[in-house]
Amino acid sequence: MDEKTINEFGVDGFTLMEIAGTRAADFILSEIPSGSHGIFFCGKGNNGGDALVIARLLSQQDYNITVCFLSGTGELSTDADKNHRLLQKLDTEIEILDWDDFTPKEYDFVVDGMLGTGLNSSVRAPYSDAIEWINNQRSPVFSLDVPTGLNADSGQIMGTAVQADFTLSFGALKIGFYLNEGFDITGDVILCELSFPNKYKNPTAYLIDKSWVEANSFSPQKRDHKYAEGVLYIIAGSEGLTGAGILTAKSAWSAGLGAVVLITPKGLLNIYEKQLEQIIKKPVGDRDDMVFKESHLEEVMEILNEKPGKLLIGPGLGRHSETITFTQKFLKQFGGDAVIDADAIFALSELDHWEKPESATWILTPHPGELKTLVKTDLNDGLARLQATKKLSTEKDLTLLSKGMPSMVGTESGDAYLTGYDTRVFSRAGFGDVLAGKTAAFWLKFSSAEIACCHALLNGHTRSIQYYSSNSGSLEPNDII
Repeated sequence: MDEKTINEFGVDGFTLMEIAGTRAADFILSEIPSGSHGIFFCGKGNNGGDALVIARLLSQQDYNITVCFLSGTGELSTDADKNHRLLQKLDTEIEILDWDDFTPKEYDFVVDGMLGTGLNSSVRAPYSDAIEWINNQRSPVFSLDVPTGLNADSGQIMGTAVQADFTLSFGALKIGFYLNEGFDITGDVILCELSFPNKYKNPTAYLIDKSWVEANSFSPQKRDHKYAEGVLYIIAGSEGLTGAGILTAKSAWSAGLGAVVLITPKGLLNIYEKQLEQIIKKPVGDRDDMVFKESHLEEVMEILNEKPGKLLIGPGLGRHSETITFTQKFLKQFGGDAVIDADAIFALSELDHWEKPESATWILTPHPGELKTLVKTDLNDGLARLQATKKLSTEKDLTLLSKGMPSMVGTESGDAYLTGYDTRVFSRAGFGDVLAGKTAAFWLKFSSAEIACCHALLNGHTRSIQYYSSNSGSLEPNDII
């Protein structure tokens, strides 16, 4: 975007640098009181040039400024060199030194303008030495565009990296902020808009934004009766794993649906009767059946044909050989809308090749390990998982909610959405069942599969915040239902 804006559109790099520095300076002005002393660490590229713009602007607002060049001033980029010369024209006293002359002392704030988005190898001295010093300071650290040492694409730390309190990202948010180690070192991310034309913007993914999700959600109409908006059917549970079905059904019911129908092997019916008063139970098979079997297929299909709706299959199904066969044959012939979760995903992954029926619409909700079995490829980091999520959703023509940190939503069209908040609090048993229930319920309410996934993720996040606002203990699945 930067290159095309300069070379094709005609906004020169020096102008873009001035805009970036001005936006960043305005933010620092809002955070740091006048009269404070700041240290600016500058590399020889345009990241250092951005820092020099900020240093110049803050020096005119009664801030004390020290600028430290990590690689001297002899090989500065063209725009950085121009800003260095502008800094020297000021009538304000500014301390300018090289790293070799740097004497550690206390500063009120630190600006990291050393290395920007192009880093693709491990950080070397003296940059690594400067990073070590910065990370030992108590003063707030402002990283420009990306914390030095962080790969802006993968979110991996290249040997060592600045631990920023604020990352002032120029022109666009970087995907690496939300993958792998990126989330832990960027601090608060502040977008500083640049004058990039929209035609040059080709996003890798979108952050899930509450206002956008709500604006694109069709408000559900008031129902005349409990079946007016359709029924959510749930195929879940097996002996020893009924808790998953209970959590899923409760979660779906909490979304305000008119009716939730749990389809269960008859041998488990008594357990659900005691736990799920509001949920309609439809048993199949005989009283001694504790798992789903191929012989239950016809009964299950008859139940699903009773009333229109959507289906969730998988939580707590178990991996009994008969259940796997039941699940595989069921998914091959069911032509409706289905959320496929947990053990139903495992059953799919056991097939050498699988396709959804042409008339079917699917949402798959794998955790990283399940996604790995589906794509039959090692997913070593967050970027690989994002690429696999986008590829599988487009190739199989489905929506894929990839659980993990961050959570991701891949769509049939190739778009991808990411959570911009910490999802690691949900990485315990039971939370996936709650998320699956919410996803299916919101799909029934709002029709759109991708909007349903985004609603489910935001709902869990909102409820976790509400919980921690008045509690200090560990979050449990029931707390976000």
